[in-house]
Amino acid sequence: MAVSAARCVACGRRGGGDPVAWRCPCGGPWALEPMRGGFRGTPAAGRPRSLWRYREALPVADPPITLGEGLTPLVASRDGRLLFKVEGANPTGSFKDRGAAVLLTQLTGAGAREVVEDSSGNAGAAIAAYSARAGLRVTIYVPAATSEAKVAQIAAYGARVVRVPGTREDVARAAQGAPGVYASHCWQPAFFHGTKTLAFELWEDLGGRAPDWVVLPVGHGTLLLGLALGFRELLEAGAITRLPRLVAVQSAACAPLAAPALGASPGRGDTVAEGIRIRVPVRAVECAAAVGESEGRWTVVEDPEVLAARARLGEEGLFVEPTAAVAPAAAWRLLERGELDPADRIVVPLTGHGLKAPDAPRAPGPGGPGGPGASA
Repeated sequence: MAVSAARCVACGRRGGGDPVAWRCPCGGPWALEPMRGGFRGTPAAGRPRSLWRYREALPVADPPITLGEGLTPLVASRDGRLLFKVEGANPTGSFKDRGAAVLLTQLTGAGAREVVEDSSGNAGAAIAAYSARAGLRVTIYVPAATSEAKVAQIAAYGARVVRVPGTREDVARAAQGAPGVYASHCWQPAFFHGTKTLAFELWEDLGGRAPDWVVLPVGHGTLLLGLALGFRELLEAGAITRLPRLVAVQSAACAPLAAPALGASPGRGDTVAEGIRIRVPVRAVECAAAVGESEGRWTVVEDPEVLAARARLGEEGLFVEPTAAVAPAAAWRLLERGELDPADRIVVPLTGHGLKAPDAPRAPGPGGPGGPGASA
């Protein structure tokens, strides 16, 4: 089953039922609209231990392409102030597996035999892995500076990897002009219906309640918009009575979405958080609306804060790539300033495993501001 007809964000045209037509003829993205009536509360006993336990709320009817994604751990910080959703426990090591599983199921059902994607790493690995599982040919276009660990992972799934010099937007244009179905994590609505399952899981993890806050990193908004979609569906189903407040975090060096809200500079684009190094997000209007609707906020963090947070997470037994340390850095700072209440349920998704970037820079000094343990 295809995603139900959607409205173009740019011109209002109705369409979006064909996954091959990944954008409106005007060039705008298809809006992300809730699937009403799909969420049915806590899944019955015997449902698979994966995101497919919420199958009725997903826009596909074909047999799932799955590697057991979802149902990741929710781990409290040692001081109990934060709840970390460990998305690095997904099969390819990031939350992007959620979207890839649903999108590849849809594309396979629609008859796709070859797909292409552009990615700074994690989405490319996820699309490559699930394409391999589905028996599809796949080419992943990556920025020339993508970490070697991520390129090696993509290639391990049998994908053809094409490095593209220039900006992240140059990489996207190269993929969009290549043969095959464009399996884009930022354009294809089905991908967001996969990432929305994180909201459903948090609802289950917390005993049928919503978090008070979710603090998360934002590049294209793949997780932000998925969570907004999932929490909206929970609200419409009567499972929650209010939306969690979303704290959307960008790097101060690359903050095209946060800068207008904060009256700050969007930065020059260079940051250790390569997963959110996106200068021209596809769904900027929807990202701003999602944060506003939740009565949330935007904030930015500097690279030294990110590296210090990564070291601090390591001291708690959690190994993440730099992008996954962006949100914890912001959450700890907001707690220390009294801008978040430690009595609230504050969830921080740890979006990618540390093995994605094992050679990333370390925090300076003895553990940096986060504490002891890091090397210079």
